[in-house]
Amino acid sequence: MIDLSHLIDPIYIATIFFFIVGLQRMSHPLTARSGIVWAGAAMLIATLVTFLTPGLTNFTLMAIAIVIGGGLGYIAAKRVAMTGMPQMVALYNGMGGGAAAGISAVGLLGTTTATTGSLAVVGGLIGAVSFAGSLIAFLKLQGWMRPRPITFPSQQPVNMAVLALAIVSGELILLEPSWIPLTVAMYLPLFFVLSLGFGLLMTLPIGGADMPVVISMYNAFTGLAVALDGFSFATPNYAMVVAGIIVGAAGSLLTLNMARAMNRSLLNVFFGAFGATEEKGMQIQGSMKSIEADDVAVMLAYANKVIIAPGYGMAVAQAQQKVKELTDLLESKDIRVKFAIHPVAGRMPGHMNVLLAEAGVAYDHLFDRDEVNPEFPGTDLVLVIGANDVVNPAAHRQGSPLFGMPILNVDQAKNVIVLKRGQGKGFAGIENDLFYRDNTRMLYGDAQESVGKLVQALKKL
Repeated sequence: MIDLSHLIDPIYIATIFFFIVGLQRMSHPLTARSGIVWAGAAMLIATLVTFLTPGLTNFTLMAIAIVIGGGLGYIAAKRVAMTGMPQMVALYNGMGGGAAAGISAVGLLGTTTATTGSLAVVGGLIGAVSFAGSLIAFLKLQGWMRPRPITFPSQQPVNMAVLALAIVSGELILLEPSWIPLTVAMYLPLFFVLSLGFGLLMTLPIGGADMPVVISMYNAFTGLAVALDGFSFATPNYAMVVAGIIVGAAGSLLTLNMARAMNRSLLNVFFGAFGATEEKGMQIQGSMKSIEADDVAVMLAYANKVIIAPGYGMAVAQAQQKVKELTDLLESKDIRVKFAIHPVAGRMPGHMNVLLAEAGVAYDHLFDRDEVNPEFPGTDLVLVIGANDVVNPAAHRQGSPLFGMPILNVDQAKNVIVLKRGQGKGFAGIENDLFYRDNTRMLYGDAQESVGKLVQALKKL
């Protein structure tokens, strides 16, 4: 049989190049799709070249795992609705963390040095935390668990105690002290049970409004775990190391940027139980005032400038295609249209960008919060489609749980129309001051149907 093992490292170097090119192309919406193809090709090549590893005999099991996992992934990705994309991202990210933890377990059961064993323990801990935490994020986003923070007395001391015990059990795996009559095979389950438990406990007090940050953070955790696993082998796996470092670094930067976008620290996101309590003793003045689609259409027809602020409600209603149709219709009437995109609108990073790109909205129509906020005072009408917390002026009021969070200042526009199913609160569970403002009207109903009515009414004018 021909020995091709000498090709492994050169091919890994090629996959590293592909990963970097893919990441670079994913940095811009116009090239993001091809970036995914580049990164996917790199992962496929890195997976296949593993079969060339010297001494490997379990080819059949590997092939079966690849076929089953790849098949299930393909089917799920084809069938998942855009509204379920955040859940899928959280779940698949958790699978990556679980895989990293599994690799660590196999390594710790084999022969290790003090260095490789330590790296495997840390990688296993981080991977298990990412796996368990991502599952909780999935359950909250899917609606199978209440999205509000789940807290209990002395929660943080309990969490820290579980983490400390996990670290101690990891040390016992490495040291195997003679005064404890246990083997590595006995320490290992305890280590992973505690690590998984810490991941669960750390994520339970995080509210649904913080899920974009959580998903991004656990993505970074998974990358870091993979990189540590790559170093834990007797001969380092450089494809795992570089891919893990890239994912970890990108995820960390994205997490920090998103936390900054909410004017929150990571400690506050993960340990602040945001949304568990509401502002006490505050009565919002005014009342919600409804409006009909025909009247909104007239306001749009006489506007010179319209800004659309989308949110998760647009995703739920799958209204992006109708929004694109409305945009085209307004522009055909020489009405300027822009989209205001808040960094944490939706349930995952870039959620609104993905939806609007899918509908064919040109990228040059999308503006982030800092770019578009100065334009609201000169805007005739703002359509808020399913957004809530990211447009809540309560963020400017000291004492509010949202205080200090940078928002889209849509309340400064001449007129604001909020498309909403009902009078419920946002995902953070906080009443929205915007809905009670004198310049705000509520267009109730499913967003897709409401935008469709606007389109039909506009065509008649």
